[in-house]
Order: sequence, then C-alpha cells, then structure tokens
Amino acid sequence: MNQSRHLEKLQHFKAYNPTAAQVRIASAREVEEAETLTRRQRVVCLVCCLIAAGIMIETLFFKFTAAPESVYIFKRMGTEPWMRWVQGLWELTASIGLLLPRLRWAGGILTTGAMTAAILSHMTWLGYSIQGDHGLLFGMALVTFTCGFTVMWTYRHHIPGYVPATMY
Repeated sequence: MNQSRHLEKLQHFKAYNPTAAQVRIASAREVEEAETLTRRQRVVCLVCCLIAAGIMIETLFFKFTAAPESVYIFKRMGTEPWMRWVQGLWELTASIGLLLPRLRWAGGILTTGAMTAAILSHMTWLGYSIQGDHGLLFGMALVTFTCGFTVMWTYRHHIPGYVPATMY
C-alpha cells in the first residue's frame, strides 16, 4: 500500500486535548454570526413577519373579549373557553417572536403550528365558511400559514440544534 509522505501514521495520532485555561479563553470569545440572508430575503421575511403578526394580533381582540364569532368557533369544536385562551396566548407569543429579530425562527415555528391547527379545524369541524364570512377566516389562516412557514424556512439555520442535511 502506497502511503502519503504528508500524512503521519495512525499510530502517531494524538487527540487535541486543550487545557482548562485554553477552554476558558475560547468560551469567553464572542463570535458574531455571519449574516447569510440577502437583502431580498430580509425584505421578504420582514413583510411576511408583519403580515402574519398583523393578522394574528387582529384576531386576538376577538379571542380575548369572547366575541360571538370566536365563541361560536370554539363551541363548535367543543373546546370553549379554555382552547380559545390557549390559542390566543399561542398566537400572541408567535406574534412577539415574529416581531423580534432574534426570535424570528421561534415566531415562524409557532405561527406555522398555530395556523396548521386552524386550517385543520376548518377542514374537519368548522367548514370553510363560518357564519357567512365566505371563507375569509380560512383564507387569513392560509396567508398567515404561508408567511409563517416562509419565515421559519428562511431562519431555519438560527434554530438551536439545527443541523442541515448534507447532500452526499
């Protein structure tokens, strides 16, 4: 077997074992994450964040004040009033996450989850048109889902523990 002159033999391999002082110095360093998004991606994500947060914040009033439409929806699913409050708090948290740049990844995940639940509720228990709205709530859920998914996908590299799949 022909061995390369540039590589040491495996028998001479030594694992890197830093001292405690070297570990302290390395952990004290601040590492700034490189901005990997283009200007267009940042603008699209900002618009998606504003649209999704705006729609969810708008519906919070109806959930937290027990508006007749909101009560009707959650009674129809058999989860009134506790799920109305849970969904409202979930959407409030998602909206805050979307509006804070460091938490956009979390806002995207929460928005996608909340709107998946809303879309499935429309497709199973509620139907597409609720109290003569001609599908407006369902359409708003679809738009919000699309915006939330776009933000989540764009900021997926910011998710703690995310490991991108390699193509080999």
